[in-house]
Amino acid sequence: MPDHDTYQHLISLLDASGVDYRLIDHAPEGATETVSALRGHPVEQAAKCIVLRVKVDRRTTRHVLAVVPGDRRVDLDAVRALFEARYAGFCDAGTAERLARSVPGTVLPFSFDPGLELVADPDVVARPLLYFNAARLDRSLCLTGADYARLACPRVAGIASPAPA
Repeated sequence: MPDHDTYQHLISLLDASGVDYRLIDHAPEGATETVSALRGHPVEQAAKCIVLRVKVDRRTTRHVLAVVPGDRRVDLDAVRALFEARYAGFCDAGTAERLARSVPGTVLPFSFDPGLELVADPDVVARPLLYFNAARLDRSLCLTGADYARLACPRVAGIASPAPA
């Protein structure tokens, strides 16, 4: 099962690195606001992970894993400008699942696929504590933003905007 493999890959990476992390079991849930309540933390401490399709030009398409705080949304115009692209939008579910190696609602803020570029908003890596589903709907993980940045090595850029009221 791909989710199990992705989960094991993440845990192996964390264990090998020696970082402190905490696993949190909860009812199956993938929606950021709902799962944040189940985990018992403010939604802004969650990592919201969205797979995007970025068309640089007519022939070049890149796939980007955008990571923003849970209380914000991905600013597609900022992503488009960051990649000097013609278009940035949400990836289709099948491609997103294949590249992220997990189902929607469980996408990690890590990329284990060379075809998926990782970009995180500065507010994500600055978090003292960062929470996200661990490639499973029923288990989450908590670690520091600094440890996340050191292990995931994201490109850090301002890609978040306020969520609509």
